[in-house]
This record gives sequence, structure tokens and C-alpha cells, in this order.
Amino acid sequence: MRYLHTMVRVEDIDASLNFYCNLMGMVEIRRRDSEGGRFTLVFLAAPEDKEAALVNKAPMIELTYNWPDEDGKTESYTGGRNFGHLAYVVDDIYAFCQKLQDGGVTINRPPRDGHMAFVRSPDGISIELLQKGDSLPAQEPWASMPNTGEW
Repeated sequence: MRYLHTMVRVEDIDASLNFYCNLMGMVEIRRRDSEGGRFTLVFLAAPEDKEAALVNKAPMIELTYNWPDEDGKTESYTGGRNFGHLAYVVDDIYAFCQKLQDGGVTINRPPRDGHMAFVRSPDGISIELLQKGDSLPAQEPWASMPNTGEW
């Protein structure tokens, strides 16, 4: 297992980039705009982590900006909702999820696609698990397992 990134939701992408990049000195590594999902992801790294982030896609912070709705309204994040999740890449997502499940952990978003799953820590912190390399072929019981709770 290897640490990837921490996701933080932001209400004003420009103000956030000014803070993280101009004031804190972080470097933008990559950006993704999703027209369909109506969000922008910006991945940042500390200057000394830039090369590792470019090669390994880690360690980084992911700023998630959810675009305004049709009425121009944006969501305000309260009660810790601005913190999204921790992300780790694993060698075998099915075996890893099975180990967690055998240990009493609820798989909130099963790895139906052989690529991504979500669980929560005992304190409710959302943790994203990503398959290293290519997605694994769909496999039961994961492929037909429904989501449970929030992730």
C-alpha cells in the first residue's frame, strides 16, 4: 500500500489556488475538468515532492471544486464536509477489501469495477482505495455488491 493524496473540497478555486500555490508555495501537478460531473480537480504538491508527484502521482493534495448549479449557487461546506478522503493505492483491491471486511470493516463503495473502493475509519474518515495499475476484471461478490452508507 502507498499513500496517494488527501482530497479537500473548496468553494472558491481561485482563492484556494492563490493560498496553496502563491502563498504556501505548492506546485500544480495536474488538473481535470469534468463537464459531466460538473467539477474541477487540481492536484498540488509541495515543491520538494514535485518530482515524486509527477512520477508516482503522490504525495499530493487534491482540491475539488464543485461547479455552481444551474441557478449559480455553490455548496457551502460545513461540519468537516470540506475534507474529502485519504487515498491509497493497493496491489490487489479485492484481497485488500476482503481483509478489511474480514476484520469487520464495512465496504461502503465496493470495488465493482476492479479499480476503486471506499471504506471509513472508526472515526468516520473516508478512505479511497485504488487498484495499482490496470483495473482487475470484475469479480463476485464485489461486482454485484451495493453501496452501503456514505463514502
